[in-house]
Amino acid sequence: MAGGRRQQRLNKSCILLIAIAGIERFAFKGVASNLVTYLTDVVNLSNSSAAKMVNSWVGFTSIMPLLVAPIADAYWHKYSTIMVSSFLYFVGLAALTTTALARSWHHKNRTMSFSFLSLSLYLISLGQGGYNPSLQAFGADQLGEEEELPCSKEDKSCNTKTLFFQWWYFGVCSGSLLGVTVMSYIQDTFGWVLGFAIPAISMILSILIFSGGSPIYLYKEHDVLQAKKPIMNIFQAIRASALRCFHCEITLPNDKSEVVELELQEKPLCPEKLETVKDLNKDPKSGMYLLANAKVMVRLLPIWTMLLMFAVIFQQPATFFTKQGMTMKRNIGADFKIPPATLQSAITLSIILLMPLYDKIFIPMTQVITRQDKGISVMQRMGIGMVLSIIAMIIAALVEMRRLDIGRQMRSAGSQSETVPLSIFWLLPQYILLGISDIFTVVGMQEFFYGEVPRNMRTMGIALYTSVFGVGSFVSALLITLVEVYTSSKGIPSWFCDDMVEAHLDSYYWLLAWLSTVSLLLYALLCRYYHKKSDSNSEY
Repeated sequence: MAGGRRQQRLNKSCILLIAIAGIERFAFKGVASNLVTYLTDVVNLSNSSAAKMVNSWVGFTSIMPLLVAPIADAYWHKYSTIMVSSFLYFVGLAALTTTALARSWHHKNRTMSFSFLSLSLYLISLGQGGYNPSLQAFGADQLGEEEELPCSKEDKSCNTKTLFFQWWYFGVCSGSLLGVTVMSYIQDTFGWVLGFAIPAISMILSILIFSGGSPIYLYKEHDVLQAKKPIMNIFQAIRASALRCFHCEITLPNDKSEVVELELQEKPLCPEKLETVKDLNKDPKSGMYLLANAKVMVRLLPIWTMLLMFAVIFQQPATFFTKQGMTMKRNIGADFKIPPATLQSAITLSIILLMPLYDKIFIPMTQVITRQDKGISVMQRMGIGMVLSIIAMIIAALVEMRRLDIGRQMRSAGSQSETVPLSIFWLLPQYILLGISDIFTVVGMQEFFYGEVPRNMRTMGIALYTSVFGVGSFVSALLITLVEVYTSSKGIPSWFCDDMVEAHLDSYYWLLAWLSTVSLLLYALLCRYYHKKSDSNSEY
């Protein structure tokens, strides 16, 4: 890829695993993208309850890698983790299909049916928690011993790694695109039993393909070392350092030949200045090295927190954007209706189509303006994406205000229909802007959290990135609950009223835009005082 170098190519095992990753995304998006419609139309949940359930489930799913990955890294082989996790994944999808089938046969005992639905969804979460990080790490292992997962942009010898992650991202986006478009249409047209059965069948197919490729995989020896258990080491280091801080250490000189009179050497309660990270890396077993790792995690926390509102905004396409689209004109021709969840594909298409333009057009332009080799810093990249997400929410609020105006005019004229003569394509700008913001912030988050943690914690750095969206989903559910409590206390209709003409999603979108603006300002302030790892001349 680089000038003057031979063309880099991926081996067969990498290509096979990228295809498997795409199949998994097809299965997951085939369920997640239209789940809110199933919960409201079939399970008969209210709009707010369905949105909270989807947010909580997506949040739990996104946090699971943070909980499962360290255990899998320390005690299991990646291959075994993938096989066990994929089986749990399939069981969850099969159970979900069974709940849809049971509801189509009879509608008694809804409580037990709902409990079984919840169990099946969280089985999917548990399976994905071990499956996704292990599959990607196993895919990176196929690059060979010298191609460790992953590398920085400054590393000139990592063309193959860069190529692998580019195609991995393409495979994931392609699977997501198919899952959103194809499965949404099947679920809305042919029913939910078939709509959930196809993801389950595709998952069992991916298991067969993965196991069939066993002879061509490259396997690495599984070493269970202390360096592979950074979380436990952090707590041990904090405990040891705290004990040292409360006890003065008194030592005697070692060289007795130079001693005329024994003197006590007083040690300070706590070191005033830690060694540089470069020195600490020379002795990775030292307590101060481990304490430095803990400090790295703590100093990332403020930035991590400011990114949560961006994650909250990204919960809207699968919940309220979809409900918004259900009340708009969706006809193409006389017979065909666009499934509202299909518009989520605009996010993925924006990423696939515009990602090459980022490197070919945007970066050269910013290099001229900023006179920096990378054009903009990683933190500036994330900030630009946050700005775009705020603009997307403002546009969403304006479109919703227009939809409500038309709906109320129709209601005043005596019409009881919730569908307004406003094309669903008016929602496209907010979807596309979120896709562009994804290119900036999501990719920037991966690079930032991976690059700012010590070498032996980089898997946890990737998990920190995914946990932003997990916790963001829970924050979204909490916001919905708080808004409902507030509106009920005032005796006014809920912003998430089941009657979409009486709802006030526009007010909710304005609230998200305002909270995101505050978060962006605090983020910008933190960036002024944040010292990156490279600024400290550290060599992780």
